[in-house]
Amino acid sequence: MPTATNHPPRIAIIGGGPGGLYAAALLKRLDPTREVTVWERNAPDETFGFGVVLSDETLGGIEHADPVVYEALQRHFVRWDDIDIVHRGTRHTSGGHGFAALGRHRLLEILHTRCQDLGVRIEFRTEAPPVDRLSAEYDLVVAADGVHSATRESHADVFRPRITGHRCRYIWLAADFAFDAFRFEIAETEHGVLQLHGYPFSPDASTVIIEMREEVWRAAGFDEMDPRESTDRCAKIFAEALRGRPLRSNNSAWTTFRTVVNDRWSHGNLVLLGDAAHTAHFSIGSGTKLAVEDALALAACLREQPDVPAALTAYEAERKPVVASTQRAARASLEWFEDLDRYRDQPSRQFAFNLLTRSRRVTHDNLRLRDARFTESVEREFGCPPGTPPMFTPFRLRGLTLRNRVVVSPMDMYSATEGVPGDFHLVHLGARALGGAALVMTEMVCVSEQGRITPGCAGLYTGRQAEAWRRVTDFVHRQAPGTAIGVQLGHSGRKGSTKLMWEGIDEPLPTGNWPIVAPSPLPYRPGSQTPRELSRAQLTDIREQFTSAAWRAARAGFDLLELHCAHGYLLSGFLSPLTNRRTDAYGGSLEKRLRFPLEVFDAVRSVWPAERPMTVRISATDWAEGGTTAEDAVEIARAFAAHGADAIDVSTGQVVSEEQPDFGRSYQTPFADRIRHEVRIPVIAVGAISSWDDVNSLILAGRTDLCALARPHLYDPHWTLHAAAEQSYEGPGVHWPIPYRAGSRRPQTGRTDTPKPRLSLSD
Repeated sequence: MPTATNHPPRIAIIGGGPGGLYAAALLKRLDPTREVTVWERNAPDETFGFGVVLSDETLGGIEHADPVVYEALQRHFVRWDDIDIVHRGTRHTSGGHGFAALGRHRLLEILHTRCQDLGVRIEFRTEAPPVDRLSAEYDLVVAADGVHSATRESHADVFRPRITGHRCRYIWLAADFAFDAFRFEIAETEHGVLQLHGYPFSPDASTVIIEMREEVWRAAGFDEMDPRESTDRCAKIFAEALRGRPLRSNNSAWTTFRTVVNDRWSHGNLVLLGDAAHTAHFSIGSGTKLAVEDALALAACLREQPDVPAALTAYEAERKPVVASTQRAARASLEWFEDLDRYRDQPSRQFAFNLLTRSRRVTHDNLRLRDARFTESVEREFGCPPGTPPMFTPFRLRGLTLRNRVVVSPMDMYSATEGVPGDFHLVHLGARALGGAALVMTEMVCVSEQGRITPGCAGLYTGRQAEAWRRVTDFVHRQAPGTAIGVQLGHSGRKGSTKLMWEGIDEPLPTGNWPIVAPSPLPYRPGSQTPRELSRAQLTDIREQFTSAAWRAARAGFDLLELHCAHGYLLSGFLSPLTNRRTDAYGGSLEKRLRFPLEVFDAVRSVWPAERPMTVRISATDWAEGGTTAEDAVEIARAFAAHGADAIDVSTGQVVSEEQPDFGRSYQTPFADRIRHEVRIPVIAVGAISSWDDVNSLILAGRTDLCALARPHLYDPHWTLHAAAEQSYEGPGVHWPIPYRAGSRRPQTGRTDTPKPRLSLSD
């Protein structure tokens, strides 16, 4: 293998798409003495697709790195600001988005010319030599050979690719006229919903992508049509959007999108770039963008680092987090379109807002800056009074009206003594009640001494505990009028008898352990205590413990009761097939696994005051193979709704220790969204919702009814008050305690501006 230097003299690039060509041009420009060769198996004028969209951020990087390419691109771009969403014949336009696009053929011509001018050798219509041979003969080998990368597959044991197929079929087509906006349109047919994604890429042409679920594609007969028939059928379905004009193809074929993720991007002097390394769904226009940004980063790292191995390590470290973030957004967008049928009955403006914010990268506040008129029209349709952010609209659950949509999520504090909440709980919950949230939830309050998680857990199994809770609820109702306080009742199940969280989460107590019980005798993790399988008589006892605790909770003054059926605690343990291996009436099918949690719910509801709401927290997925699925979660929610639950609090995971959660911003919200639309029950979304902008976005899009936040309220007990101040909101959706009103405006900060010059001199 040639010597690794920070200026590798001989570079081989496999693949002549935009990423490979731009990498070749940059690497040659940075060091004209390099020998750079590109192998492209197609002819110069052969390519798939039609138009390419690039962001201002990407263009800025191109302008800085290679002004010649930038100027050539500028001459051919078409630019526009608007997005049109057509929903059931009504078009809504949102402006201020800023797009730039050009034809893919034109982009390749520009890059071909730039490479040739710089002295890059391009071998068209030529398969690259075997990658191992290239690695032996060249100092650096860049594999930019696309989503079906043979290079990646030849070293799959090193790169460890994970390729995920998805549920929609799509086809790239073109129309010989220019849309005047980025256009999204749905067609509701007898076979199901189809969607059109269209955008201009030249003054007289547009890209048109037609997409639909696999089952719709088959039902409509597309699987039996030849390419011409498919193209004509699509043009007929979307005749109004296309102004009656035909569509054309470029060897186009129906395909399914594949998400590519690699554990590693480099191996020796071989590195992956663009779609070979990663893919992101076309609905956020990111494929070419990511490939070009990869090329920019790779060239920069080769220049900055002392040798090729260091450069490739730096390149991977720099790009992986960026790509992972983009892929999360792309997956959210992809799944939104896969599940588009779920949203088609939304009011038209809300549907448009939901579509625009589907990836979570465009938010309510961001959209308001881009197009205040459109955003205000969505708010009016939603029912927001003038000047009222969505999060400060009221919401009713049974006899309880919440003045805003913010919930302080249950958070275990492990600070009780013998189950009795003390001064800490008074201050902790009282501070958050004063902080403006509509509903403040207790931690999981245990229904028995045996049902505690740790020795520090609070309970409601004695009169003394109930009296202590009454002290807290009285404070909230007296000092924070209009704020509701809810209690979450639960039993630890197999996750009980453990240390306080900060002493060793889920670790058994060194001494003083109590026996634990569960649906099945399965320890939570290696080294955990093995629970005893509950007998029928014990199930009856536990149901009565929940009932007694609920009766005490009502007398203690709580406004809402939540039954904890999540996170692997006792009732959750019955719901998951991974933790319930029973062969009696309480195990087996989902219907049987639901039986005991529903018995407990019914028993609690019978003693809980009729005018006060009851909610249920569930884990909508176990994040583990063979566990609870999103489909199961819908049926679980449906069952509780049928028994009278007023809302479902949708969390995920913590059921089995081997879980593999897919963390990310508001990552659990899609589960709440699905339950809300399929079960038609109010939901509470929870999980990495950290900003008031997120809350506004989720509420206005109709993905949730309430948002529960935990860590933000630990960081700032007055999070909701501050959210109101930062949005200049002073209406009835938030209440500033009289002693705090002087703080209802954001404090002044140090001066950040500088005096303007007195004189301006010019040449």
